[in-house]
Amino acid sequence: MRRVLFGVIITLMLVLVFRSCVEGKIYKKSIEENSELIQEEIKNVSKLVVTEGHFSQVYTYKDSRELFGPLFTADKKALVVVNAEVLLAYDLRQLDFQLDEASKTMSIRNIPELEIKINPDLEFYDIDADYLNPFSATDYNIIKRNVRKSVLDKVMLSNLKANAEERLLSELSKFYLLTNSMGWKLTYRNEIVNEGFSQDLIKN
Repeated sequence: MRRVLFGVIITLMLVLVFRSCVEGKIYKKSIEENSELIQEEIKNVSKLVVTEGHFSQVYTYKDSRELFGPLFTADKKALVVVNAEVLLAYDLRQLDFQLDEASKTMSIRNIPELEIKINPDLEFYDIDADYLNPFSATDYNIIKRNVRKSVLDKVMLSNLKANAEERLLSELSKFYLLTNSMGWKLTYRNEIVNEGFSQDLIKN
């Protein structure tokens, strides 16, 4: 009787060990598949988020050079018509993230900075320069630099930056929906994301 009971116990133990090993492999395989799926979906979602704008303005450039004191000057001026194309972008291909399969956590450690690209088209009109103060490459470089700064100031005062941030939030929220649907946690800078990304969160 003891031998039969001992045999039953041994058999049950072997069955439990076998089932534990099988279930462990299935769980591990499931986690690995989820991890691969998350990475694949991140690649699909991580696209360049772009907001585009156009700015036009008329810019007047003036420069004077003193000759033999302030009574005599050599002047030059130009009227410049500016048409600028502006692109605001977050390159999410540079997103810094980490997947922890053990805790089923996706951690976003850093979001790329906003990139602002200004492509100005300059048309020069009414160029007037004295013989002793002619236009040079330096003048054109100063005009380009001043135009870029002027356009950038207008961009920062416009709604383009807010539109770019809204598009960024839309893309980041897809990460939350993906991880949440698979039973994973999403964190950003060690803070748990519970209801998707918000303006306050990305600005912290």
